[in-house]
Amino acid sequence: MPELPEVEITARRLNAALAGATVESVLAPGMNVMKTFDPPLEALRRRELTGVRRRGKLVIVEFGDLALLLHLMSAGRLRWFDKRASLKDRASRILVRLEGGRELRLREFGTKQRAWAKLLPADGVDEDEAVARLGPEAWPAPAPEEFAALIDQPRHLHPLLRHQGDIAGIGRSWVDEILWEARLSPFKKGSELSEEEVERLREALHVLGDAIDSYEETIGDQLPDKAPKPLRIHKHEGEPCPRCGTPLEAVFFSEHQTTYCPAEQTGGRVLKDRRLSRLLK
Repeated sequence: MPELPEVEITARRLNAALAGATVESVLAPGMNVMKTFDPPLEALRRRELTGVRRRGKLVIVEFGDLALLLHLMSAGRLRWFDKRASLKDRASRILVRLEGGRELRLREFGTKQRAWAKLLPADGVDEDEAVARLGPEAWPAPAPEEFAALIDQPRHLHPLLRHQGDIAGIGRSWVDEILWEARLSPFKKGSELSEEEVERLREALHVLGDAIDSYEETIGDQLPDKAPKPLRIHKHEGEPCPRCGTPLEAVFFSEHQTTYCPAEQTGGRVLKDRRLSRLLK
């Protein structure tokens, strides 16, 4: 799933390439993609694309006083192309056709159609339920006092940091990296952290900014379908820890996994079955 760094570089590249372009037409081949109907997509015709920005994992494409709010979910990709897609392209969900033959294209791969979009008044985006429920941005990191308050919960750090209502933008890939950077167990509870551990965790959020910097250096003007995430431990189980050399371990769930260094994060304890995760603190 595209997370904060991937969505940020997407917004930056799209804004640089498309700001100022005029819309010729808009199509929505994906039948389930639009979650609003008033105003209709046709209202974007002849409007200028005025900017692209990010909030959490959401992309906001602005057209003056209207905005297209998009969630890419796990398999959505938002790119611009110099040529327009065929309506037979099964991956296409929304096609914003621009003057000069260019096109902003929301595509989704796989069988599960989960990506969605809403066309809203620009001044109403922050009040939309998907945006209003978001916590503070994970990058730049919240102020120390704010972060300490939001992390002080009797919940495991892995799901706590991924809960968008507490802190926005972190998903399953980058939470592994953040917790490894902070040398904290994914199964330790936020309310159990010492002041020093809370500050260490907050400082570890810099990995999100580091990833964005990496993308700025490695991704050109055109976005790839899948950004090469500069991950050091996520899904690297069995490989040596980049810091201490201990083989990385993972806890496997039905649709995802949690990777960690047992030597540096869990006091040497190893779990390979989520049913035993209650033993880790």
